Amino acid sequence: MNRTDTLSSLKANPRVSVLIVGAGINGIGAFRDLALNGVDVLLIDRGDFCSGASAASSHMAHGGIRYLENGEFRLVREAVGERNRLIQNAPHIVKPLPTAVPMFKYFSGLFNAPLKFLGWLDKPSERGSVIIKLGLMMYDAYTGGQRTVPRHKFYSRAQSLKKWGKLNPEIVNTAVYYDGLISNPERLALELALDAEADNPNARALNYVSLVSGSGKNVILRDELTDETFEVEPGLLINAAGPWIDFANHSLGVTTRYIGGTKGSHLVLNHPELRAAIGENEFFFENRDGRIVLIFPLQDRVLVGTSDIKIEHPDEARCTDEEVNYFLEMIARVFPDIKIGHEHVVFAFSGVRPLANSAAKTTSQYSRDHHIEVLSGDWTNLNFPVYSLVGGKWTSFRAFSEEVTDKALQFLGIQRNKSTRELPIGGGRNYPRNAEEKNKYINGLAAWTGLSRDRLELLFERYGTRVESLAEFMKLSEDSPLNSLPDFSKREILFLIHHEKAKRLDDLVLRRTMLAMLGRLTRDAVMEVNEIMAEAHGWGAERKQAEAEKTLRVLQDRHKVRL
Repeated sequence: MNRTDTLSSLKANPRVSVLIVGAGINGIGAFRDLALNGVDVLLIDRGDFCSGASAASSHMAHGGIRYLENGEFRLVREAVGERNRLIQNAPHIVKPLPTAVPMFKYFSGLFNAPLKFLGWLDKPSERGSVIIKLGLMMYDAYTGGQRTVPRHKFYSRAQSLKKWGKLNPEIVNTAVYYDGLISNPERLALELALDAEADNPNARALNYVSLVSGSGKNVILRDELTDETFEVEPGLLINAAGPWIDFANHSLGVTTRYIGGTKGSHLVLNHPELRAAIGENEFFFENRDGRIVLIFPLQDRVLVGTSDIKIEHPDEARCTDEEVNYFLEMIARVFPDIKIGHEHVVFAFSGVRPLANSAAKTTSQYSRDHHIEVLSGDWTNLNFPVYSLVGGKWTSFRAFSEEVTDKALQFLGIQRNKSTRELPIGGGRNYPRNAEEKNKYINGLAAWTGLSRDRLELLFERYGTRVESLAEFMKLSEDSPLNSLPDFSKREILFLIHHEKAKRLDDLVLRRTMLAMLGRLTRDAVMEVNEIMAEAHGWGAERKQAEAEKTLRVLQDRHKVRL
């Protein structure tokens, strides 16, 4: 069902069992789980799918080793298990990631860690190799017999410098443990939503639809593409608006203070020397101020982050020049001989973690756990309950979604009949298990579609086994590479428009592809993709110009990209 048909069906029959407001990873995760269990569910977002806080992740599927120090053992146990499931269920996007931890002291933090655990110390401090060794041993224990990733290894100073020649010689040890790399979080979220719709015809996902107000049995929504309003009648509303949860509740006539989020910013660098120095390892370590920071391989680029700054309004989140300088100075501590400047920054992004409001003295002590806040009855002027999803991490979205779905199913009087625990995601279905299987798979696709092996290899890396649907679409008509981006073709872009709900130009360059994040955009590329979008959607000259101007403005204002 296309967007027009979906909107028409809602106007004809406004009743829905569940309305989910917010199509970040928590909202999309709950949407998929409810759809899988036969619920008629409507998912909306005022912007594009995965365009808010969920688009500002560190690209990690991790158990949160540092949460052990805050005593959040349940969260670590859950996250380690969910990391392993992501690697198994979405192998086209989530892969094991060796993570190197450089250490500059032996005994630092030995007494701080237990004091923090007891709540008697809130000052950040650098942890030495002894306390990190103990933490990694505990972290490995949480994986138990499920050896999806290897156990950690410890290296001496001499071994470390031999392994990473550009590393700061002042280190005393390094350790390597494994987490997961989420190469393209936005695509993972989108494929979850598409899977849900494919599984259940009564599951409908709409981007660019906003919550206006609610009263009694009705919720008023606005189509942001046409400015038209319409009503729906939900049996249950799930507020998955992330850092905007309190704002969404205010639209429903309810005052809440559930969220006390912190801003996290990142940079993407085009720096071949640094990229070669880290190899395929993430470097995850503490700066002198005790802040956990990372240097991360992202295809041929380097991702650097992240900050943890208290912020009041999520719409104001931007990566500041002060943060850029902090990140560049931080890199110099680990790789002092590699010169890095502002000229190497090709992309920046910032988002707000939807953490629970906290009285903790430092942002590092804010809980990263998740829970559901329920509003119903006399607390509201609504005839339906509101479940607000507070907290949550990319890694543990499936477990949180399962918890939300179980609660919703109980309210609706529906028995759970399917689980997402072992369910493949999107292009992870029937994914080749080794190089031999992959070779046979690509050869079969080449024989069936007539596309070259090189082209199919590239598309397979981008889309996993979803390449089958794409290749079938591409072979239906004559195709040609883009002038400005020769490893993309017109039919590939059209597939993303027609089959992946891309409604605006920035949907394509920021989320359906990684063109912007990897610093591959030029003004000519923006205009060429915009021409294809305009043709596909029937835009006139005025709308086409407006889309190009908006995208260029977003790239400059939010991402430090000037074209």
